[in-house]
Amino acid sequence: MALGALVCAAPALAAEGWGQAEWAQRYDSDTRLTVSRSTTPLLSPRTLAATEQAIEKYRAIVANGGWSKVPTGATLKIGSSGPAVLALRKRLIVTGDLDSAASSSGVYDSYVEAGVKRFQARHGLIETGVASPQTIDAMNVPADYRLRQLETNIVRLRSFSNNLGDRFVEANIPAAMVDTVENDTVATRHAAGVGKIDRQSPVMQTRALDIDFNPYWTVPASIIRKDLIPKMQADPNYLKDNHIRIFDKNNNEVPSSSINWNSLEATNYRFREDPSTENSLGVVRININNPYGVYMHDTPAKGVFGDDFRFVSSGCMRMQNVRDYVAWLLKNNPGWDRDRIDQAIASGERLDVKIEPPVNVYWVYITAWGTPEGVVQFREDIYKRDGFSTAAGGAPTVQPVAQQAGRGIPADAAPDEQ
Repeated sequence: MALGALVCAAPALAAEGWGQAEWAQRYDSDTRLTVSRSTTPLLSPRTLAATEQAIEKYRAIVANGGWSKVPTGATLKIGSSGPAVLALRKRLIVTGDLDSAASSSGVYDSYVEAGVKRFQARHGLIETGVASPQTIDAMNVPADYRLRQLETNIVRLRSFSNNLGDRFVEANIPAAMVDTVENDTVATRHAAGVGKIDRQSPVMQTRALDIDFNPYWTVPASIIRKDLIPKMQADPNYLKDNHIRIFDKNNNEVPSSSINWNSLEATNYRFREDPSTENSLGVVRININNPYGVYMHDTPAKGVFGDDFRFVSSGCMRMQNVRDYVAWLLKNNPGWDRDRIDQAIASGERLDVKIEPPVNVYWVYITAWGTPEGVVQFREDIYKRDGFSTAAGGAPTVQPVAQQAGRGIPADAAPDEQ
């Protein structure tokens, strides 16, 4: 019996076949299956050991035939009923997202809802408890593909399992998530917006050097070509409305009307957005030493952090709760507590502060891992770097070596945000 009282109320099923129940049926779900946020760093010997255990678990699942597909084409939720719900239950049971003793009912009750939430949490999806087409697609990825993911990522994790420093930042690109780590424990966790598929965030090891409060944004040449020129062609007031000024090579400001926007003439000028809460970098920029021209920063578009898909930038990383992140980075800077940070931002004045000492930063590409709590996490191979894909028949297929891009991106494709 689950924790709490079980409400027994059999719903009336649809008159013809199994369809939507007449009312939402809720039972107390098993809270033991809830996925809590692990405080173990992704880049940790403990995560490495847990991933090795996850590989053994998934090898056993594959050896037993994997799992059957859940029928697609409909959204399943509380009150739904029928064969698709039975298939969903069986799928959740195979990977431990639903206790097999929770009943074999064909009704989508709160046990199933909790199991779907657990599955969603393990796959980086918003925990709605609704089996949407996106969630079902993730469930229907074959077991042997998931095993290959774990086996591929164990190699990546091994290269980051030692000597990372007492204080460091780990940014996992496929998860679009950034953790600060201190004494082998996650101190703060931040959703992030990372590089688009065609403007990828690079894998790298670097250091956070300084903080720019109320920064200017200088538009990179790639953004001028790909974004700014088309926007000016569509709306001649775009630069003015977005507080972006134009400067020539002698640092003289020039009017936008003097530029031929139907050519590439604009690439000969420097474009700079003034500091403000609406600046493309938000109110804070964190500079990290790297050859790609990328960095981490705030954003005025906070809504992105509530999305499943956060591959939205031009290579840089947009940070949720950036003030908490900056406070952690400046923890060892005398006088730079959270109040001082808030005051610096509120002033609206340009201010640069060096991080003392600089903090190690690791941008990594990990699509599958285990946690010491026994949870196995998967993320979409958004940049196709795992080296294999799912063919139409469900079997993993190896991609050409050229597509197994474990590398960074061209410098002109990554530099900044729009």
